[in-house]
Amino acid sequence: MNRIVLFVLTNLAMVLVLGVVSSLLGVDKFLTANGLNLGALLGFALVMGFGGSFISLLISKPIAKWSAGVQLIGQPQSADEQWLLDTVRKFANQAQIGMPEVGIFEGEPNAFATGAFKNSALVAVSTGLLQGMTREEVEAVIGHEVAHIANGDMVTMALIQGVMNTFVVFISRVVGYAVDSFLRRNDEENTGPGIGYFVTTIVMDIVLGFLAAIVVAWFSRQREFRADAGAAQLMGHKQPMINALARLGGMQAGELPKSMAAMGIAGGIGQLFSTHPPLEERIAALQNNA
Repeated sequence: MNRIVLFVLTNLAMVLVLGVVSSLLGVDKFLTANGLNLGALLGFALVMGFGGSFISLLISKPIAKWSAGVQLIGQPQSADEQWLLDTVRKFANQAQIGMPEVGIFEGEPNAFATGAFKNSALVAVSTGLLQGMTREEVEAVIGHEVAHIANGDMVTMALIQGVMNTFVVFISRVVGYAVDSFLRRNDEENTGPGIGYFVTTIVMDIVLGFLAAIVVAWFSRQREFRADAGAAQLMGHKQPMINALARLGGMQAGELPKSMAAMGIAGGIGQLFSTHPPLEERIAALQNNA
């Protein structure tokens, strides 16, 4: 499963939409009669890059609820739901964060945490996880998700994505300007950007966006080790998290919607775009952690 692609694709779409709209509205003030104003372009790239990233962050929780079909637990309707609420509350208190919303979604074994703020996050687990793992293993998985929240991982990812977006926007427009200037080098009435600029920037936004996703995925993989260690700390010992990861290795992990894949317990297919390290590496890291 691609745990990062939910946030990354939402963010990429935001950047593309903002870029097209700004071009149509003539906001590209860095394109002047005298050439490219790099200072103005950098300012534009910063606004666009971090704007797309933080919009994606702010809407992450409602999108996660909708796309996964999360049913929030308000008043517990069963002993299992009461246990789930109590477990999340216990870990939230230990991690000194506000009580997250808690929900259940239908599907194969998985879980995720999301939200823009530590004190108003969401923790959701699948029916497959609850049915396929022991309570201690589920508890470890919940600890892993609470650790993500306590570590501020969603905000960290937004900041990293914002930096990557800024480079994408900046470089794509420099290349777009260069291509457009070359194509219109004999045009004496070259008073503004031509079709070469618009086509090149859109293509470069997409290509560089996926390259940036590789960098973001690498950072995401590093966070998984921290969240595993955080779960072990919350549990008081590491064996439950090791058992949960080993159990997950023998199960068919559920596919999360792309918008929240980055916060799931199970990882993706493909080394470069995988947002989770291999389960074997995560287990080994826990075992080697004194």
